[in-house]
Amino acid sequence: MAAKRRAQMVEETRAKLIQAARKAFATKGYAAASMDDLTAEAGLTRGALYHNFGDKKGLLQAVIGQIDAEMVARMRAAQNQAETRWLGFLAEGVAYIEMALEPEIQRIMLLDGPAVLGDPSLWPNQTACLRATTQTIQALIDEGTVRPMDAEAAARLINGAALNASLWIAAADDPHAVFAKAVEAFRYLAVGLLQTER
Repeated sequence: MAAKRRAQMVEETRAKLIQAARKAFATKGYAAASMDDLTAEAGLTRGALYHNFGDKKGLLQAVIGQIDAEMVARMRAAQNQAETRWLGFLAEGVAYIEMALEPEIQRIMLLDGPAVLGDPSLWPNQTACLRATTQTIQALIDEGTVRPMDAEAAARLINGAALNASLWIAAADDPHAVFAKAVEAFRYLAVGLLQTER
């Protein structure tokens, strides 16, 4: 019973630190967020941060992991609302690009994340995203909607297009104007995968 309580306390500590860091990173940015301020906000010590995440960079990775899981859930919801697998595939890509309009996602996932952690396509969470996109494209190939091709190659290029569209939006002076252009181009690129235009 004591081990179970201890595990629960560790999870509560981690959750408090992630919540405080997410708020600080979204409002102040990673570089300006003070570890002392965010640990005080969580009612914890710097020792708790180091013990649970190693350092500030480890905490950023945890925050990105949490936001990424939320983004994936939203993308799946967009996909599931579509009438066909193809329309779901498009809806999922557009939903990802559209999230780049949100200030928290812009700052943490698209600006600070790549600056601190490097190329987003190499982040651990991208492996699961790539695998899911590959499976969807393979299913579209198998049903005859998409031309026969290497599904992983197509998934990497489609995911790369969506990621670069999102990075472009996040860095733009007028994100909404860029969003409209990016989604139009993304749709045209994706349609190139089809057996015949639909």
